[in-house]
This record gives sequence, C-alpha cells and structure tokens, in this order.
Amino acid sequence: MKVSTEWLKDYVTLENVVAEDLAEQITRAGIEIDEVENRNKGVDKIVVGYVVSKEKHPDADKLNICIVNAGLEEELQIVCGAKNVDAGQKVPVALIGATMPDGMQIKKAKLRGVLSQGMICSAKELGLNEKLLPKAQQEGIFVLPESVEIGTPISHVLGLNDKVLDFDLTPNRSDCLSMRGAAYEVGAILGREVNIPDPLDQLIEVSDTAAEHISVQISTPEYCSHYAARYITGVTITSSPQWMQNRLMAAGVRPINNIVDITNYVMLEYGQPLHAFDADKLNKGAIDVRFAKDGETLITLDGQERKLEPHMLLITDGVKPVALAGVMGGANSEVTEQTVNILLESAHFDGAIVRKTSRQLGLRSEASLRFEKEVDRGAVIPALNRAASLIASHAEGSVHHGIVESIVAPAKEVTIALRLEKLNGVLGTDLSMLEVKTIFARLNFDCADTAQGIIEVRVPTRRGDITTDVDLMEEIARLYGYDNIPTTPIEGPTTPGAYTKPQALRRELRRLLTHGGWQELISYSFTHPDQAAVFPSLTMGSKPVKLSMPMSEERSVLRTSIIPQMLDAATYNVNRKHPDLALFEVGHVFFTEEEQLTVQPKEIPVLSLLLSGNKGQKQWNVTPVQVDFFDLKGTLESLFNHLGLQDSVTYVANQPEGYHPGRSASIYLDNGSGIKVLLGTLGQVHPQLQIDRDLEDVYVAELLLQPLFDNTDYELKYRDLPRYPAVERDIAVVVDQSTEAGALLAKISEVAGELLQTVQVFDVYTGSKLGDNKKSVAISLLYRHQERTLTDEEITTVHGTVVTALEQTFEAELRK
Repeated sequence: MKVSTEWLKDYVTLENVVAEDLAEQITRAGIEIDEVENRNKGVDKIVVGYVVSKEKHPDADKLNICIVNAGLEEELQIVCGAKNVDAGQKVPVALIGATMPDGMQIKKAKLRGVLSQGMICSAKELGLNEKLLPKAQQEGIFVLPESVEIGTPISHVLGLNDKVLDFDLTPNRSDCLSMRGAAYEVGAILGREVNIPDPLDQLIEVSDTAAEHISVQISTPEYCSHYAARYITGVTITSSPQWMQNRLMAAGVRPINNIVDITNYVMLEYGQPLHAFDADKLNKGAIDVRFAKDGETLITLDGQERKLEPHMLLITDGVKPVALAGVMGGANSEVTEQTVNILLESAHFDGAIVRKTSRQLGLRSEASLRFEKEVDRGAVIPALNRAASLIASHAEGSVHHGIVESIVAPAKEVTIALRLEKLNGVLGTDLSMLEVKTIFARLNFDCADTAQGIIEVRVPTRRGDITTDVDLMEEIARLYGYDNIPTTPIEGPTTPGAYTKPQALRRELRRLLTHGGWQELISYSFTHPDQAAVFPSLTMGSKPVKLSMPMSEERSVLRTSIIPQMLDAATYNVNRKHPDLALFEVGHVFFTEEEQLTVQPKEIPVLSLLLSGNKGQKQWNVTPVQVDFFDLKGTLESLFNHLGLQDSVTYVANQPEGYHPGRSASIYLDNGSGIKVLLGTLGQVHPQLQIDRDLEDVYVAELLLQPLFDNTDYELKYRDLPRYPAVERDIAVVVDQSTEAGALLAKISEVAGELLQTVQVFDVYTGSKLGDNKKSVAISLLYRHQERTLTDEEITTVHGTVVTALEQTFEAELRK
C-alpha cells in the first residue's frame, strides 16, 4: 500500500514530522516501510504557462513557434516540436536556468535560427510515470486543466511536493490497505488525534427515493453478508479534478474518468472496493448476487471473455451477469461517456470465494486484493456515502434519497476483557492501568473498567485481526515500544545445542563422500513389490510394509533396500549419456515380521553406494580406467579408517542375493566383545540384473548405520611423528588360488607383533610357471620401534618368524 504523506495530512497532523523519521517509527511499531519515495524527481523552476499563440517554424515542418505567458514581466518565445501543442492551452514551462529530472539544463538557444527561451514539457520530462497518466496525457506535451493559475509552480499543481510511504503489509493488517487505516496507525504511533470527516455532512440528497428505481437481492447469503447501493442520476462523465488525479497516481493508480476515479479514490481512502454500473444497462435496475450457471460467460472490463464456473460469485441484473463479485465489472454495464444514471455498489463478499475466482481466472485487481484479506465490514455504508458525495460534487450527479441494501450479517465490534496482571506478566513490564488506557485511546479503541485490574476493550470493525486478549497485548507492546520492554535474563540451567551422535555421523559421512567426488541421491521411500525383493540381504526373512491406500502399484510398498532405486537412477543417467556414476544415499529402509500389521514396522538407517563407468575423463595423455570391485571397497575402507574402525571390520566372500556370485562379500564389524555383527554387503550387481536394466558393470554396497553409531568413537586422536627410522622388507609367496590375501595379512600381523607398523599387498600374479591353481602374492612389510632403532638381527628374526608362519599355516613357498 502506497501512502501519500500529503494525503495523510487530511486526517492527522504531521507538523514537524520528517517522512523518513516517520517511516522508521512505523517500522519499529510492526509495519515495515519498504521505501520512502519522493514524487519530485528534481522539478524546479518549472511553472504553469499559457500558450498565447502558435505559428509554424519557417525552416522546419515539425517545429512550432509558441508565444507563452509564464507569469513573468515579458512573454516567452519557445520553439516546440510536440504535435499536440496549441494556442489556448495551459502547459508546464521550464524557465531559463531550470534543471530537468534527467539532468538537462534549460538555456537560451536557437533552433533552426529561431530563439527559444525555455521548454514546454511532457509528462516524461517532468519525471512522471507515464503508465499512471490518463491516455490523453501519455504522448506529447502535458496539457494542464484550465483552472490552474498561470505562473504557479508545477510541483504545486501536480502534487509533487509529496513523499510516499510504501507499506509492506502482512496479511493480518488489511486495515492499512486504506488511507483511513494508515491514518489511525500513524496517529497511534505519534500520539496525535485522527480526524475522519463524516461523509454524510457533505451529502445532499434529492427527494426522489432510490428504492423506486433499483432493487437488491442476495441469493448466496453465506458468501455476501451485506450489499448496499445508491442511485445517482444526471452525471456528467469527464476528467476528475487534478488533485484527485495526483493522489491516485501517488498511490499507483491510473486516472480514467471522474466516476471511475472517485470509486478508486474512496477504495484507497476507506479500503472498501466500490463499483459503478450504468443503471440504464441493468434490467429494471435490479441487482441479484448469485453463483454462475453452467455455460455462462462474461466479458470483463479488460475486454476478455471469461468462462464462468458454478462456484464463481456474480453480480447479475436478474437476467445476465454484469460483474464478477469483488474482482472486476462487466463490459455490458460499464460506465462510458454516454452514461447518465449510475447504480453505485458497496458490498462485503467472502474473501475465500473472491480469491478462488481471482486465481482461477488469473485476474488480480485492487478490489480482489482487499476482499481476499477481509475488508472492514463497517466501511460498506460510509464508503458508499463518501463516493456518492464526491460524485455529486465532481460529476454533477443527483443522489436519490436512501440506500437500497440487503444485510445478512451486520458488522459488529468485538469486546475483549484484558487483565492488567496478565498483560504485565506476558510482556515483563510494570504498566499502570492509566498507561494502558492511554495506549488504547491512541488506537481509538474505547475501553472501560469492569473489575479491579480488568478492562473491557471495544475493538472497531476495521481491526478484524484483533480477536483475543493476546492480540491486545501485542498492540500494547508495539506502541509502548519493543525497545522499552525490559530484558529478562534466562534463569535456570541451560543446555548448549548440539547434534546427536547419529546426526553428526550422518553429516560426516555425507561430507566425506561429497568431498570425495560422490553425488548424493534422494529417492522415494515407496517402491514396487518386485523391487523390494531384489536385495533382501540386510532384512533377510522379513516382509515389506504394504501401503493401505497406495497411489499406484509402482509405489505400493515401503522399500527394504535403497539399491533398486539407485539402479533406476543409474539407468536414467546412462540413457542420457552419463555413464560415469558415483552415487550415494543416506536414508531409511522398512520391514516387518507380520503379514498384517499390528505393531509399528521397523525402520532402520542405511548408507547405500553405487559405482559405475570410468575413473577420470578421457584426455590426450590419460586413458580412462573402468571402476571395479576394489574401488568401491577402497571407498568403504576410507570411511572406516576415518571413523577409527579399520581394525574392527572384516570382509567375507559370499553370494548375497542380487549380487554377482563371484564378486561380492559381506562386511562384518567386531562390536568389541569378540562378536562380529553384519554391517553390510558389497559387490557387483548380478549379471542378469545388469542385462535386464541395460547396464554395464555396476558395483553397489549397502551398510547398516546403527552398528556404526554404536561402535564409532568419533574423536580425533593424535600421535607423535616417529623419531626412529623404519625398515621395509618385501616377500612374495606362492599359495593356493583359494587362499585369501586378507588371511595372509592377518597371520603376518599376528606373529610380527608390535614391531610391524604396516603390511599391505602390492602385487598378485598367476601363471603357468607357478603351477595349477597357484598364485603369487607380493607383500610389503614395514618394521619400526617407537623408542629405538631396530638392529638387523631383530628384523631378521621377526621376518623369519613371519615366513615360517606363512609356510606352516598356508603351505606357502617363498618365490625366488
């Protein structure tokens, strides 16, 4: 809502108040002011001039030589190129020495040899928004009304000495969608009296009654609580007064004609939308508020034909629709230059029905905006009288006696009891009853004592947002000043906020994987029953949870594994030429032990990973290498190492369902008591499943997160850098193909003792020279003592023990 400070002065004095300071006070009181706009964009030394004569320029067909009376001692000669300039007009004249809003300076000049002593200005040159001007003023020079005086500064004529406050209103403060509501708000903040004139004081009616010419009926009482109309005859359609046009443009509304401008002006003043119908275009002056019928259409004032639906509320004349209630009028009852008699409407429509119609038709208007936010029911009659008075004054209309109306639910003021003790307890203040009453008086709320420490407050209908005593407390708080409310220290023990251990670990896993180049996936928890049976390893023997009312068969059960959804994502990406994938998801899987649910199903957190395609991108000096089982295993080992579980995790080759029979394993975690619990599975997807999904080699893993939560000691531990040198020894042993490298490493760690710092496999070789079913495993061992340098004899002894243990346990042979 744009609020003109010059307009605001009609209701509340703003003496010694700077617009920017007022904006700050309003913001502190709870309504944010987005902007303070100065309507004067730099207009100075521009006055009203009278074009005495106009002649064609002798050397330019498009230029005219104008003699202008600008209220100076001598008339000015001005060369003007506007097509619409003519003798007898009053126009804005920029005098010599003036600086225009765009920075141009006005000087004496010769145009094609003819002296020009100023400039006749257009609206754009004055810094006005052309979109808000009447159509007749949007091109050429700005022609002023004949009533303005010659020599008057143009800033006075156009109301440019004005600053506009842009109220950023929340939905509950619809009262400030009007100048009247803004005046009450400013008056309360400044502690100044608000004067809203009674529209009946200036209204003169003719003896002929309105009821003899018009009638009103409400067929939908639940959606229209009050409909009122006045009958006005003998109107003259012309331009509205300049002062009214100035105020409309300051509020962002384009002037059209005196009747439309008056209805818009009163809407801005009272917040109550109005509409004027050409009464002679209505069937016997009848009005009926009803729902639309099937197949009905209406051409609205914007020229668009609207197809109406049965839930849309209409204004009809008993035969045809003439307006969309609360949204926009119809072209078939529009006020035109030929209009003589008017039916003036003021009503209260249900905000929800107006909003639904407005949104469905894509038709937003200032009226619909106000009805959507629930306008003041008590403003229906005052706004109607105010508009009728202005039409009588500025359109020469005769207002017929009386108001024709239908009332379903009259506007009522709300009375709320407020206890002073509760108020001070909630706000932490020590306000007296006198201070509270003073604040309510500033708000123009009547109040009276009912008992000791209790007052009853009567809330005007314009403040529909106040319904309980807590709302009254908010009013007291914001006008007393939030900065004045004392600070109350927090008492009692406080607990600093922190992540739980599972939360912290989940975030750490996400961080590690995303920093390692993996992309996080978020998939549906619902899936197809066939999908739920593909990877049952972690929920073996359990059953999927069926939805009682699924959206479709594709989403009819809760997932028991995330891997099927990850394979769907892989297929989707591969089909779109993105085969190199490293995906992970931290989510939940669900299962139950029952056929028919009687208890809550189980929900467990898991981490799932998928790896496919190549490592790295093809470059001139790099050949991409396809990912394999050990790339995925290496990622898991990095996670376990970071979590301090590297010594607690073991891998056991097996054939989980859904995996490749020879390239898969189960992962076990030692829980510290010597018991190994299943942590997860990893391996290549079964070849048939890959073929079914049209995928190349894909490697997946799925881990239960609860064992990680229970066994991870998530604290970083530091150790001193080694001060003594290490000794590296390599051995290559020939063993059976069935011997696992992990078993060799475990045996070496067992017999080498504390002198062994690291041990790892660095090569595996198979060939006919080794014999059938034989392989050569090359292992690197690093020996170090933390407190002294090892001797050759110590290293030789320990290393010999390692070799002997391998020979005895695995029948290994040293490869020469």
